[in-house]
Amino acid sequence: MTRLGTTTRFTGLASEGAWFKSSYSSQDGGNCVEIAALADGVGVRDSKNTDGPAVLVSGAAFNSFIQSISV
Repeated sequence: MTRLGTTTRFTGLASEGAWFKSSYSSQDGGNCVEIAALADGVGVRDSKNTDGPAVLVSGAAFNSFIQSISV
């Protein structure tokens, strides 16, 4: 496994309207993540636990992740 960047655990840094999930995600509340574009990077959280913790990754790390999973 290659480490793509550092992460920081945070709570409450993004407003509710800033979070979104993919249109390919299940609308029935399945196992999804939500992301938010933030000034310091990209926030990632569990869509089933929106009040819970989230992870902040750098924009470069998030782009590397997306490129690595894109088909």
